[in-house]
Amino acid sequence: MERLQNVINQSQGRDRVFRATQYACALSVHVLGSNSQRKELVGKLQRLEANMSAGRKLFRLGNAINAIEAAKRTARLADRVLCLCLTAANVNRALYFICDNALWAGSVGLLRRIDKKRWSVNASRFYLLSLVLSLTRDVYVISQLIVQRARDKHFRKKMISHLNESPEVAEVVIPHLDAFLFLLLQSVKSHPPVVLDTIKNLCDLSIPLDKLGIYRSNAGIVSFCGLVSSLIGIVTVIRPELRIKP
Repeated sequence: MERLQNVINQSQGRDRVFRATQYACALSVHVLGSNSQRKELVGKLQRLEANMSAGRKLFRLGNAINAIEAAKRTARLADRVLCLCLTAANVNRALYFICDNALWAGSVGLLRRIDKKRWSVNASRFYLLSLVLSLTRDVYVISQLIVQRARDKHFRKKMISHLNESPEVAEVVIPHLDAFLFLLLQSVKSHPPVVLDTIKNLCDLSIPLDKLGIYRSNAGIVSFCGLVSSLIGIVTVIRPELRIKP
């Protein structure tokens, strides 16, 4: 199992590069779609996008095992909130990968009798639940950072000084709101991993929301959000210290 996990983990970086390329192609197609003089280029980009999507499905084979192992690890976390959010998120990720693998098997003819629409909807639902739970974790981590900052006497003096130096802001904006925003920005500024993870999850959220019809977006917005999320994923692979833990 450990050796299999190592192989799967090595494919994550390649998957994110393929994902970034896929969404970059989709975004380019959306931008060039109305240009009749670029039909040949649009066709090439669409074929490249399809190839990237097919390649990613191969990379994701077996990722359900990785998600299940991650759920086992997070189930042992001492923090009950993190334990619940991360374990449930990983379980939903595993279910998403199972649905995705079944769709791939159906597309290549390994599974002949498969309701692709139903499996696709279920995959999007599990993906959405995983993202919502991951965002809940992000909000919880940010709230913990805010509480820690608020208890810091040195920081409280700095915040009071900031508010006193900006009387015109305090008159327009509710003082408590201004203080909270200052506290929030100062808390997350020193913790880029949680900021990157929150942006990534928010960007990814547009994909299942659009597929499920909960909140419709055009192809350009979905592609742009997917590209931003993929680039953040690549950055966290290159610089592991920017990956949120646990």
